[in-house]
Amino acid sequence: MEKNQSRRDFIKTTTAVAAGFMIVPRFVLGGKGFIAPSDRVNVAGIGVGGMGFNNMKNLGDFATVTALCDVDFGYASKAFQAFPKATQFRDFREMLAKKGRDIDAVVIATPDNTHALIAMHAMERGKHVYVQKPLTHDIFEARALTEAASKYKKLVTQMGNQGHSNESNIELAEWVKAGILGDVNNVEVWTNRPIWPQGLPYPTAEMPLPNGLTKEGWDLWLGPAEYRAFNAAIYHFKWRGWWPFGTGALGDMACHLVDPAFRALNLGYPTSVEASSSTFYDQDFHAAAETSESAPGSSKIVFEFPARGNMPPVKLTWTDGGIIFDRPAGLKDTDPLGWDGGGVLLHGSKTEAMTGCYGVNTTLVPFEKMSSFQKPTASLRRIAGNSGGHEKNWIEAIRKDDPSFASSPFSYAGPLTETILLGNIALRTAHVKGSNGKAVLNGPTRLHWDGPGMKITNVEEANQFVKREYRKGWNLNS
Repeated sequence: MEKNQSRRDFIKTTTAVAAGFMIVPRFVLGGKGFIAPSDRVNVAGIGVGGMGFNNMKNLGDFATVTALCDVDFGYASKAFQAFPKATQFRDFREMLAKKGRDIDAVVIATPDNTHALIAMHAMERGKHVYVQKPLTHDIFEARALTEAASKYKKLVTQMGNQGHSNESNIELAEWVKAGILGDVNNVEVWTNRPIWPQGLPYPTAEMPLPNGLTKEGWDLWLGPAEYRAFNAAIYHFKWRGWWPFGTGALGDMACHLVDPAFRALNLGYPTSVEASSSTFYDQDFHAAAETSESAPGSSKIVFEFPARGNMPPVKLTWTDGGIIFDRPAGLKDTDPLGWDGGGVLLHGSKTEAMTGCYGVNTTLVPFEKMSSFQKPTASLRRIAGNSGGHEKNWIEAIRKDDPSFASSPFSYAGPLTETILLGNIALRTAHVKGSNGKAVLNGPTRLHWDGPGMKITNVEEANQFVKREYRKGWNLNS
């Protein structure tokens, strides 16, 4: 098989040659409902104990799960039981080395700090990739994966922000395009996250490894992060609040919540960002990010976007941890401020529109306007199954050999992720100490961002968070 030839093309070619180019009817092969092996996509799951298990279940009838990889066999036991024919691995590198010929695509649902490493490793070996949100842990990695997707043009990429496939999310973009909202120059976004511990000192006590997780498995879980003792307070769902492994409430949910506005308003790179956050007490009343490796308990982040063509500049404000934007004048006191644990409010010169997390329930504000509202003619492609069809959409794009058919490819997901992670840079920079032990900045400071150059231009110390240092033995490119 040639290096750049897909497994599916190889099978089709060799089968045709062996059969003398004879076409065999499908009913002869397997009867009604039979799906030929050449029509299937062989998928491997990496990180299948949590959301990854749901991803694997949502792949649809045209996917065959051939391998499963998880560092914790106990946590992944449900997936192992659901797909008993799949070969089991702890190390994704071993899986791709030993099972690579039988794998067309991989689903990656590990903690944020290993997303980019695994995705790049798979793409360099010709595998289509589906990566949970946020696409990466830092901005440099997001740019690298975006460029890799451009380099490997035949590979189908998808980020797991499933709300991007919701029809109501897509409709918002059509409303903006049709001019229904008028000029939008202010967007407010909130989430009920974090729903895991944040704003805490890092736990240093060593705890016994859970059943199913070996010492080697724990080392793999840490990935490029500095080695440290196992503690249950940083494991499973709780890792999201710790900077070495997760990206906090913003990284976890903004790929769902900022997404509707990012697409509808064609936002691109912001020019500046400023952040403030909650604190916990120590003798100097330092902020949480300064005295621990934890994301703060709550935060407010303001992004400024430049004009885009005939669209005006946009101010986008993000709040989390119990902070919610002001109730619009058009909403009744008992009307919800969003749905599914979050809300997005677009202030237009003609009217306002609101949608919930995952782009659900897009509506005009006040809600009463919807009774006489005539939606514009649909102009954007719908995704079968809405958010529930996000994984199937990726599989179908692979079967069509059409990367553009994917709902949230890296060409879109990469810049979205970069924008979101810039907010975390603002959060962390506000509490950086210099060599003299004192804070570099006097409280929150507006950072100026050169998107194409991938650099903070007015506070050099902030650039340390654009690209993190990997632990020895770990590299983005294999």
